[in-house]
Amino acid sequence: MGSGEPNPAGKKKKYLKAALYVGDLDPDVTEDMLYKKFRPAGPLRFTRICRDPVTRSHLGYGYVNFRFPADAEWALNTMNFDLINGKPFRLMWSQPDDRLRKSGVGNIFIKNLDKSIDNRALFYLFSAFGNILSCKVVCDDNGSKGYAYVHFDSLAAANRAIWHMNGVRLNNRQVYVGRFKFPEERAAEVRTRDRATFTNVFVKNFGDDMDDEKLKELFSEYGPTESVKVIKDASGKSKGFGFVRYETHEAAQKAVLDLHGKSIGGKVLYVGRAQKKIERLAELRRRFERLRLKEKSRPPGVPIYIKNLDETIDDEKLKEEFASFGSISRAKVMMEVGQGKGFGVVCFSSFEEAAKAVDGMNGRIVGSKPLHVTLGQARRRW
Repeated sequence: MGSGEPNPAGKKKKYLKAALYVGDLDPDVTEDMLYKKFRPAGPLRFTRICRDPVTRSHLGYGYVNFRFPADAEWALNTMNFDLINGKPFRLMWSQPDDRLRKSGVGNIFIKNLDKSIDNRALFYLFSAFGNILSCKVVCDDNGSKGYAYVHFDSLAAANRAIWHMNGVRLNNRQVYVGRFKFPEERAAEVRTRDRATFTNVFVKNFGDDMDDEKLKELFSEYGPTESVKVIKDASGKSKGFGFVRYETHEAAQKAVLDLHGKSIGGKVLYVGRAQKKIERLAELRRRFERLRLKEKSRPPGVPIYIKNLDETIDDEKLKEEFASFGSISRAKVMMEVGQGKGFGVVCFSSFEEAAKAVDGMNGRIVGSKPLHVTLGQARRRW
């Protein structure tokens, strides 16, 4: 399919609608531009640019819905990585059911790629091994970061790609191709391996008077150190944590066992193995997931979105302004560095209350600014 070959019988049953996902879009691309780009491929039902529900900012992707599946397939086969607004876009079948993507089945990871290999080249390199659902070279402002992901529609296709491509030289660089691992799985592997070999120790909860020399004096008792660093802020004041790197794992382990929980200058030290970046990210994801589940457990309601808020408006003031229209389960002003970003959300218990609030508050001056208030979509859970 992605390589221009017809689908084997039954493959298309996975993609029941004639809708394509369009990714990597320039922020200035509009629905009308998508329509004009894809209309030559066949009759369209609609095009849609996805936007943030609160700020309405462009999210960099959208959808094109054709009337006929054959036209959508032709567009996928012939238009993938074409330019719109001077930037190549990625096409893939729209998948309302994201269980396959979230399962990781058929997903592979490629690293040590030459920077000249882009999404188009990657797609055609790997399409020989099976039907590709999506592929992406990870980039920053300077171009390719040298690694990528390819998601096939089957485990067999992924295994073929790994078997044939792992260790192959592409543009004089030997690439690694392996099974995609979720961050939590990779973090667990790093954690297990590093526990038996670590030499870097993380220390926190010491006083402001601690400097590099004092920290070195405290920790050098357990063995020779390679580096000792107290982390400081812009003014040169200690942030209360630092790192000690030993020459040997044995010395690091002794320091952790002996100094963790020890009282120094009236403060109880935390001393432990310094986590790798992937472990810290995995921990942040776990915290985010806990917060997300907590948010989902909030009472049901209908949100309204408020823009052009005065900088003096906080959560309590926002709730107070809208309280007369009904029962509010939540009022939230979006913040950045302790200051309101000028927009927020209020969640009412019913559609009728939310509609009254929109009618009564849209255009009303609160503080020094007229509010812009719009109705959101009802959700079972906020």
